[in-house]
Amino acid sequence: MSITVGSVTIIGQKHTNRGVPCEDNSIAVEKNGVSCVVVADGAGSKQYTHARFGSKACCEAISELLTEHFDALYNENRDAAIKSLIIARIHVAFADIIKEMELESIEQLSCTLLFTAVKDRRVIAGHIGDGLIVGVTTDGLSPLTMPQNDPAGHTYFVTANHAADYLRLVKTTTDNLHAICLMTDGVQDSVYDENSGLVKPVVARMAETFSSGRESGENEIRSILEKFIVGASNTSDDSSFGVLYLDGTKAPDSSKLAGAADAFPRSEDTFKKLQEELVPQVKKARDIIVDAHIHKEINPSENEEDHVAKGKAAENEQQATETESLVEDIKAAAMKKSRLYLAIVVAELIAIIGLIAVLIFANR
Repeated sequence: MSITVGSVTIIGQKHTNRGVPCEDNSIAVEKNGVSCVVVADGAGSKQYTHARFGSKACCEAISELLTEHFDALYNENRDAAIKSLIIARIHVAFADIIKEMELESIEQLSCTLLFTAVKDRRVIAGHIGDGLIVGVTTDGLSPLTMPQNDPAGHTYFVTANHAADYLRLVKTTTDNLHAICLMTDGVQDSVYDENSGLVKPVVARMAETFSSGRESGENEIRSILEKFIVGASNTSDDSSFGVLYLDGTKAPDSSKLAGAADAFPRSEDTFKKLQEELVPQVKKARDIIVDAHIHKEINPSENEEDHVAKGKAAENEQQATETESLVEDIKAAAMKKSRLYLAIVVAELIAIIGLIAVLIFANR
């Protein structure tokens, strides 16, 4: 399977008018049989003084990680471990900048992150913060990952506390895919309706510009961004758009794609309510688990080694004595291990309850 990759980043009018450098960054690479696109949006507030360096370092570090270690990341089943490793790799890159530029905090380098890598038919995609990753299929368009902001509208960055918890990870295959598009919020705001989850047909047409190759595609995307996105408003934001185009696959008919959709229905169901409902159930479960382990320690069952030791005792009293002594040692070790396991289980349950409680009160 042949894949064409490309990416374009353009400074927004808002930054041009203020004399502020572009804080977006993007990169598209093909290496070791891996096709990879990464885009990042540097945080715009005044306290994020070096965000443009953060977004650049983030793109470089993650594209290197994905092209050098795609198999290790894809084959690992523990998503939490993958997410922690990705954030750790970014922090390693940021540490070099902090040292070189003598920065006071890692927050000065804050940025969002969106990435997609393809090898063979396998796909890894990841996203923290706002922006959008879109899958273009033969049937149409759908978000792979959507913009992510907190209840107050603030976005999450790779430098946030517990950033790995906010990193969304997708593993899939290229089956039925025609292209994958990644964009920062400077483009997202013009082509995506958060109220309905609708991706506008123009994204399919933008992806199709890469049917004639990378150079042609990047030139076309740059022209589209300059004319219809960045150039459409004096307050436009920096804009980045990246594409992985699967050559030889069938494109959707963009003229038949929906241009509007009804907003998602409102719901009274909230995560806070779910937390409050779960707390008493977790407490009850904790008590049951603790009681079960206590009962097991008080009434340990005989195992096969006990029966073997008793059988040998009838033949050789001395050997039985030695065997029984060994079994007692094993039992003692097993009970010690059981107590440790119990302590771990109880600690984990307490931690879960505490976390839920913190989240509940934090939202009040």
